[in-house]
Amino acid sequence: MRTKQHNAAPPSVDERLQASPQQPRQPGCSGPAETSARRGQLPQSGNTIRDADVQDMGGQNAASAIHLGADATAQAGGTDTPHPSQPSPPLLPLPQDCIVGGFVQRRKRFSVELTLHGEPVWVHSNNSGSMLGLTRPGCPVLASPAANPARKLKYTQECVWLAQTALPAAPDNETAATLNADPSGPGFWVGVNTSVPNRMLEAAFHAGRLHFASGYTSLVREAKRGQSRLDGLITGPGLPPLWVECKNVTMVEDDAACFPDAASERGQKHLRELMDIVAQGERAAMFYLVQRPDGHCFAPADFIDPEYARLFYEALACGVEVYPYRALVSKNGIDLGGLIPLRPTP
Repeated sequence: MRTKQHNAAPPSVDERLQASPQQPRQPGCSGPAETSARRGQLPQSGNTIRDADVQDMGGQNAASAIHLGADATAQAGGTDTPHPSQPSPPLLPLPQDCIVGGFVQRRKRFSVELTLHGEPVWVHSNNSGSMLGLTRPGCPVLASPAANPARKLKYTQECVWLAQTALPAAPDNETAATLNADPSGPGFWVGVNTSVPNRMLEAAFHAGRLHFASGYTSLVREAKRGQSRLDGLITGPGLPPLWVECKNVTMVEDDAACFPDAASERGQKHLRELMDIVAQGERAAMFYLVQRPDGHCFAPADFIDPEYARLFYEALACGVEVYPYRALVSKNGIDLGGLIPLRPTP
């Protein structure tokens, strides 16, 4: 168990990010509340937001709080972009001796073949999803060296580069030096390592950057509850236990970051468990880490897993909290950005 004292008072009920129940629909951020992250205008609806919240959340991104809770988003910084002058290193730095190779093929889900300096290199992938749109031939892949030098596959897949222009046939480390994670440039990195959300939850908690956990003092990873385990249990004196399940988001469809990218009975099970936790008077939350800079809202992928989407909205109605955070991915590492809104409904 690791402990960290946070001095902030625990959040009130109004400060928790509990969205209103919604119905599944096709992906996309357009709709009555489309303006939330695109034009900086507030939708004309029953939702309200205070002028002070707008000022705290930074202008055009302010309305992103509409579907997540204005106060909590203001506390979290309110934007999903890094502060331009922030000098601190990312919460999860990547090793300096990473390699970048060109994607060739994926075998048995957990092995990926790259080409590096014209030679084949096999790397480990812990991503069991489909990675839709991220397995294009020649696509640059960043891989980190294995902590165990005796491991059969010496590298682990970390990120995939999505370019807006033609990709080189066989990128190498020299090519990688010209790449950057600026989404206004020729492309951007997408983080595909599924262990990152769990590690980010812990790192952000101890850095005092999980504002929905204000007042909590300790976090246990892989916490056992009954016959199953959840990714995190956050506790604090006089506060209800906060159970958290983490998910990695790599897919964007029609401007919406979507999860899952493949039908997931395990994901459905987690939502049911979180609803049961809330029914017993404790807090439960989904921590979605969107490891790419595009996608201006978040939604369950009802077009891939309708049952997961149904349970997602049922969980919201039951009081399960939802936190879709942007990850700031670069070849230097992964940092925690701000919250992004849930997809608006008609």
